[in-house]
Amino acid sequence: MTGIGELVTNDPGAADLLGLRHDAALLVERGRVAWVGPAESAPAADLRVDLGGRAVLPGFVDSHSHLVHAGDRAAEFEARMAGRPYAAGGIRTTVAATRAATDEQLTATVARLVAEMRRQGTTTLETKSGYGLTVRDEARSLAVARQFTEETTYLGAHVVPAELADDPAAYVDLVTGPMLEAAAPHARWIDVFCETGAFDADQARAVLAAGAAVGLRGRLHANQLGPGPGVLLAAELGLGAVDHCTYLTDADVDALRETGTVATLLPGVEFSTRQPYPDARRLLDAGVRVALASDCNPGSSFTSSMAFCIALAVREMGLTAAEAVHAATAVGAAALDRDDVGRLTVGARADLVVLDAPSHVHLAYRPGVPLVQAVWVGGRQVV
Repeated sequence: MTGIGELVTNDPGAADLLGLRHDAALLVERGRVAWVGPAESAPAADLRVDLGGRAVLPGFVDSHSHLVHAGDRAAEFEARMAGRPYAAGGIRTTVAATRAATDEQLTATVARLVAEMRRQGTTTLETKSGYGLTVRDEARSLAVARQFTEETTYLGAHVVPAELADDPAAYVDLVTGPMLEAAAPHARWIDVFCETGAFDADQARAVLAAGAAVGLRGRLHANQLGPGPGVLLAAELGLGAVDHCTYLTDADVDALRETGTVATLLPGVEFSTRQPYPDARRLLDAGVRVALASDCNPGSSFTSSMAFCIALAVREMGLTAAEAVHAATAVGAAALDRDDVGRLTVGARADLVVLDAPSHVHLAYRPGVPLVQAVWVGGRQVV
């Protein structure tokens, strides 16, 4: 590929955050980046693609989504916009619809949303279970998800289902016992919604420990609806990422910096719930690694657009365009413990996005505009 007006490499050895190159070219061999340099020095290749001065960046890495679901919660969104506050209880509405859906219906929904993400430049995505909350429904949700991504997360500990609302301890036993046994073969990660109205720190610790015992890496939803123990627990356990991080104390920020745990921020949630946005500027200035993800889900953030999340992060959360793009690519990859995606350096997977624009800044400068002209995954054009 040649004629690249601006190339975002995310090269960690570069002088600037994005490792920008101008008038650049890159060579792809066997699905990976084999060479990066000036267009005038590009080596010979079997196929030459001239991008006409457009910007190229790594494919977005969406490290937090909930794609396996059924039903519609547009009425709930409308009520929030009319002033009703958001609470986690709405999750049970989706649980009922998901349990009633067939495998074919769930697969069709995930396929539609993954295609939607792909058209908007997402090339790596994580997605979770969590809308089944029975042994059968959690396992089948993950089996569906596994058809589309290797980054699957078991979230049996999303909320306590209605049938066990009076006995949360019994539900934790189910999550850490038979449900985990059924779900683990289809998952890489285990997650807990550690929040008022969901699971407390002791319950979250037990769930994560059970997952670790069968080889699942831990992550957490935490500090979304108010201050709480989740961020400190994530840091204590050395988790790779903790997600939401809307309400943070100084101790939370210090713990994230000291442990290197990624704070994954989900601005689509705040847009859709009218909660305060996380203070990303505070986190970056403190030396915390910040990722951006969509949290695509039917209740609190039904967006599949990482470009939209980048624009929100710049407008509402204090990030520069470069910081937001880095968060949506390289740091999103770090949140998934991946070093083969989120960058365009030699050896990385050739997942890339071509913008119909001269620079990455246009992602925030022109919000809502479909700037993604083409997408490559593993060196193959898919959009």
